[in-house]
Amino acid sequence: MKSLDPRVRRLPPAVELNQTLPKSPLDQFVTFEVFVQPKDGKPFEHEGIVHAPNLEMAYVLAKEAFTRRFDCVSMYVVESGKVNVSPLTEGDTNAYDLIEDVPGQAGEKESYEIYHLAKRGKQHVHAGSVQACLPREAMTIAKQKWYPGKGVCNIWAIRTADIRFTSPEEKDLWLTLPDKKFRDAAEYKGGEKLKSFLEAKGQQNLNHH
Repeated sequence: MKSLDPRVRRLPPAVELNQTLPKSPLDQFVTFEVFVQPKDGKPFEHEGIVHAPNLEMAYVLAKEAFTRRFDCVSMYVVESGKVNVSPLTEGDTNAYDLIEDVPGQAGEKESYEIYHLAKRGKQHVHAGSVQACLPREAMTIAKQKWYPGKGVCNIWAIRTADIRFTSPEEKDLWLTLPDKKFRDAAEYKGGEKLKSFLEAKGQQNLNHH
């Protein structure tokens, strides 16, 4: 049925039931995980996600989204699909208890970054790096290094080569952040100005009387 409504007429042709049209290029962006280091010497923490067409654009978008309003000395991003995740535990169960030990694998070792989630609702925090051939082997080695330690309800293992790090030259990007006080609401002395205005207004009214 044809419609006289121009909004309806602008719609693309209806797709028949159970018929799926191929998606256009870049119709759906890839999801990337964002990690931020608040200060030198502090561990990286998971900060959130961005959607981007590629790794470099994800880095740019992450910088704009997550590091403009607080102190930051470094950041990195990695595609979500390349984060190897352990089971998520409940209560006092340690996630390492659910990691089945994998024997040492033959072959060239690679670096993996290990992240721990101490409590649901918190963020994953960097625990350290290990050398392994496979993600599960990396988690096994991490288990040998950090268990039994503090409670861990989830573990991430990320191949270091998959991460887009901040280079030493790029760290200058954040040197000016602490000086941008105009970003902080506390720097606007609106309350004091309003008080002065009301006092002056009150004095004017007294003079008129």
